[in-house]
Amino acid sequence: MILIVGGAYQGKTEYALKNYGLDRAEIANGKTFDFENTEIIKCISDYHEAVKHFIENGTDPIEFSEKLIENNPDIIIIMNEIGNGIVPLDKSERVWREQTGKTGCFLAERADEVIRITCGCGVKIKG
Repeated sequence: MILIVGGAYQGKTEYALKNYGLDRAEIANGKTFDFENTEIIKCISDYHEAVKHFIENGTDPIEFSEKLIENNPDIIIIMNEIGNGIVPLDKSERVWREQTGKTGCFLAERADEVIRITCGCGVKIKG
């Protein structure tokens, strides 16, 4: 499994397309993904949005992530770093940031590679 992280609009998806031979059609979107089907997924972007979906629907994001990785050991997961900056006043936003951070840690621990993207440049931080 490969985890690609970085801030919003830093070129994470373009990096994945360029460096891992993906076609845009092979990238599922974490905002609109069919969460019932975790078979044969090459790449999922906006995984931080998927975490929000899990929280809103009472699903443990780490348990789902574990199942996703089991079913797709070569998957590329792309997620934004959302825990930096001002702490939101809204409790649900704080919970989302915390759960996204914990899920990111879980994924990074299990990943073969972790790439951090800034300004379109990838730095391998694991693997």
